[in-house]
Amino acid sequence: MLITTQDNFKEFEVTETLGLVRGNTIRARHIGKDIMAGLRTIVGGEIPEYTKMMAESREQALDRMMAEAKQAGADGIVAVRFVTAPVMQGAAELLAYGTAVRLQKK
Repeated sequence: MLITTQDNFKEFEVTETLGLVRGNTIRARHIGKDIMAGLRTIVGGEIPEYTKMMAESREQALDRMMAEAKQAGADGIVAVRFVTAPVMQGAAELLAYGTAVRLQKK
């Protein structure tokens, strides 16, 4: 499955647009990790616990989006975007979305 944030692929032609596909996940923070993250805010720098959580969230959302596209018979997804939104205190949704397409080599 080819995916891009662009509207097309340089080496492929979009032959059919299949529609919107999306994948999401909602993650909650872990109290133990919050304590460590709070301590890191005192000294500054990256908070690896949150970096890892967000990376896992992005991968899960992408996997779910690609599964929806495959089910629709797509070869690729164009115009891919990510959105995050709070759901409740300590939890957030990460949504990946794009347009499922069928492709043909140029």
